[in-house]
Amino acid sequence: MNPRSEPLLWIQLLGLAALPAELLLAFLLLAGADPGPLPGLERVLCWSLGALLPAVLFWRQPPDVWSLLVVQIPLQGRRELQRRLSALQAPLAVKLVGAAGTALLLALVWLMDDRAGLAMAVSPLAGSSRLVTLLLTIPLLAVCLWQWQQLCQSAWLLSRPKAVVAGAAPGGLSLEATARERLCLGLPLLLPEPLLLAELLPAQPLAIPAPATSSSSSPTTTSITASEVDSAIAPEQNAEEEQGSALDDQVS
Repeated sequence: MNPRSEPLLWIQLLGLAALPAELLLAFLLLAGADPGPLPGLERVLCWSLGALLPAVLFWRQPPDVWSLLVVQIPLQGRRELQRRLSALQAPLAVKLVGAAGTALLLALVWLMDDRAGLAMAVSPLAGSSRLVTLLLTIPLLAVCLWQWQQLCQSAWLLSRPKAVVAGAAPGGLSLEATARERLCLGLPLLLPEPLLLAELLPAQPLAIPAPATSSSSSPTTTSITASEVDSAIAPEQNAEEEQGSALDDQVS
């Protein structure tokens, strides 16, 4: 029950790199035409249709974490781990972080449209009408919000410990509940295999063999050596004592 073994969660994190590219494209689209007589109203309308309405939909039906917008894992082919993670993907904290991205998009749309004239020369829609640029920017903002939602949900699920996943409802979210409570978009063509992760084993102390010692033979060797030394010294001491006694008799 390790959520990090699901490859699609890691693929969703690539949205962190896709978001700047999508915002850059929106900036180039907005640079294709001059602002109208009411640029502030135009920006708010563009943001409302491209970010606010999708945000309301995502609050009611969070994007399915197993969907890549154009392709998805079929409901019938999902493993138990994937169904358990689907039940854990949208707590209130994750929904609030996803909704915060909507307010951030308003500030970005305002800033990009205000400075879009700097990129008019390289815009793919240079010379187009203002309506065309706004209509093409709206779906791009919705895609940005989708990427942001998936990024938040995937980061949340990857940080869940195994005990939390194992403690989820047995069987996870049912197929009917998934279809009703999650926004499942894309063709059901994905069937990725789980990643094989190497489990870390607890470190075991290394057994270092102690050097062989001859503790039992050392005292014996020492005692034998001492006795041999005493036996070698004793005759010399006796000879010296006899010579000393003979000299004493001569002197006396």
